[in-house]
Amino acid sequence: ELMRAVGNRRGEAVTLNNIGGVYSNLGEFQQALEYYTQALPIRQEVGDRRGEATALTNIAAVYDTLGKKQLSLDYYQQALQLWLAIGNRTGVAKTLDNIGVVYFDLGEFQQALDYYEQALPIRQEVGDRRGEAITLNNIGVVYSYLGLFQQALEYYNEALPIKQQVGDISGTVTTHRNLAVAERNLGNFNEALAQIESAIATIETLRTKVISQDLRASYLASVRHYYEFYIDLLMQLHQKNPTVGYAVKALEVSERARARSLVELLEEARADIQQGVDPKLRDSERQLQQQLASKTQALQKLLQGRLPEEIEEAEITQMECFRKEINSLQTQLREVEAEIRIKSPRYAALKYPLPLSAEEIQRQVVDNQTVLLSYWLGDEHSYLWGITSTSITSHELPKSSDIEATAREFYEYLTVPEKREKTKKVAKITKVLSQMLLEPVTPLLGCKQLLVVSDGALQRYVPFSTLLDPLSPDIKPMFVEHEIVSLPSASTLTQIRRDRTETNCVTKTVAVLADPVFDKTDERVNASVQAVTSQTQTSPSLQPLELVTLDISCRDGERLFARLPFSRLEAEEIQKLVPKESSLLALDFDASRETATSPQLSQYRYVHFATHGFYNDIHPELSGIALSLINEQGEELKEGFLLTPDVFNLNLPAEMVVLSGCRTAEGKEVKGEGIVGLTRGLMYAGARRVVVSLWSVNDLATAEFMGRFYRGILQEGLSPTKALRATQLEMWEHKQWQEPYYWAAFVLQGEYQ
Repeated sequence: ELMRAVGNRRGEAVTLNNIGGVYSNLGEFQQALEYYTQALPIRQEVGDRRGEATALTNIAAVYDTLGKKQLSLDYYQQALQLWLAIGNRTGVAKTLDNIGVVYFDLGEFQQALDYYEQALPIRQEVGDRRGEAITLNNIGVVYSYLGLFQQALEYYNEALPIKQQVGDISGTVTTHRNLAVAERNLGNFNEALAQIESAIATIETLRTKVISQDLRASYLASVRHYYEFYIDLLMQLHQKNPTVGYAVKALEVSERARARSLVELLEEARADIQQGVDPKLRDSERQLQQQLASKTQALQKLLQGRLPEEIEEAEITQMECFRKEINSLQTQLREVEAEIRIKSPRYAALKYPLPLSAEEIQRQVVDNQTVLLSYWLGDEHSYLWGITSTSITSHELPKSSDIEATAREFYEYLTVPEKREKTKKVAKITKVLSQMLLEPVTPLLGCKQLLVVSDGALQRYVPFSTLLDPLSPDIKPMFVEHEIVSLPSASTLTQIRRDRTETNCVTKTVAVLADPVFDKTDERVNASVQAVTSQTQTSPSLQPLELVTLDISCRDGERLFARLPFSRLEAEEIQKLVPKESSLLALDFDASRETATSPQLSQYRYVHFATHGFYNDIHPELSGIALSLINEQGEELKEGFLLTPDVFNLNLPAEMVVLSGCRTAEGKEVKGEGIVGLTRGLMYAGARRVVVSLWSVNDLATAEFMGRFYRGILQEGLSPTKALRATQLEMWEHKQWQEPYYWAAFVLQGEYQ
């Protein structure tokens, strides 16, 4: 901002480039690209040819990382010609090296080696020690891929001390891992273990220095393959020495690599890090969240449920404008959140918890009636650990691509109408996936409760309740004998269980927000509340809405969302189960963002949203739920969406929050963190457990499901996990609802007791 204020264009370009560099190092490559591409025309404008070559080089590097190899080569060749023209030998060597990297990625190993060998003597000649180490490391990588591991070791060992000497920390981490790979391939497992542990130790130190939780998560995602190698190595050692405890250590490493940011966020929530922070900062955060909600709502209205590639050419410019504004708002919000942390007296004193050890998982998470199934999906090998209070077993599974392909196919057979009808194929794919994921732990299952820590596509596509019980001689889904709960990681459960002061404020039973007003043509606009009630009480039985689903993909003409009359029936059925003075029923215009963000919701044990959920294809982290978009006068509200960032500012110390819309389990998938979406935000807000949906659910079936679910909790005194299982069982045994599509979408995450 200062560079722009004083008109220093050259300085502005340098700073844009440097911001891009930080985002690149944190694994936020799209953000990096945006800053680099802003810097390039400025450098061309001011005649900074060296800066122009640097910008071209950085853009090429991002395209390489994003898999756009030809674009990457094009930009590198432009940069190389510029470096040669201005006689910058350091730039020439760096670009030669980078071109070698692209050819290596393309499998052109000899061509890669040729470019590296051109770069190395220039690096040495100009005294570029950091660059020399990079090229030495890259040559080692080529030899490693050619199976010449001893030669690779020699180059790595030459590179490592130089990287340490010049303070190239991330480069040092990379070389430690490369050494570990070469040592393992030579059969030197102990040496490999020492090298990868050095790399992981540095990674753990680096990630804690990143203030932004989002960037901390993206950094850990960018280095997940280090943890993957570590786990593979430990499991190989386990095969050689099964009694030493390598498999248990591998479980602990998997726990260190997953949902770390969520565990830390829950600790921050408990510490209430916003207390004592300048109110102006908190106001800025709130305003930015409101602006994000408004812009996202406008973008979704433009898309009208279409994919970006389906919109008209005339609308593309407008969509791009929205996208840039949303990106800018997200960046500003991230900066404000980081500033809040920096200036928070409580954040300064915060000590983040370490992930649980295997022994702590057995003692604190599972009990005698519970089994924890922890999955890890890897490129070469996947693993499953079965943990009870007295034992830990480990099992190798197929590689992630095989599991994920089967999981996606399974999901389609559950949810796509024309595929759901193919009964034999549904049965076959269900059996295949069940054997893949559950058969190895059959002896542990009994009739016990299951805690499932999924990974990758399993989180998005597989409701474990629908898999087949390997203990049953008949074809029975898992939920018949097992209560099933999902967890982001074992360590998150201990954080959820820690007392929060707000819990004492929960004095009432249930709050329900349902049947919002989405469109100005709605009959409720300008109608009295009494007229609305009389008009809509019988609407579910009068309208053939069997096929209506609760997500954005269901449009009626030009309306953004179709009305969901059965959501009203759902809400009224829930309220009937408790005294009126102990409940809140917010319908019509009252089912609003204002109600959802009001302090009064913190008084209720159960909070229920019966409305559309939506998944934001362009910005997955901005998925959310739709509330009233119109006021009583028929005016459009700019803030009718409740987005993931909004949820983090709620105070909801509820026993359970239910989002009965569509795909409410969706969000941005971050390797290691899982789905970063509404569930995470609600846990941060204080919810002990969250019920969300994996697909676009049927309006009538959902009303039926939720009525039964809450009767189990509020009338029969069942725990939410027992009530969920009982509801699934009732629906499954009912001819009209026996397909998994109707009852399996809803999964419970969080506390199981």
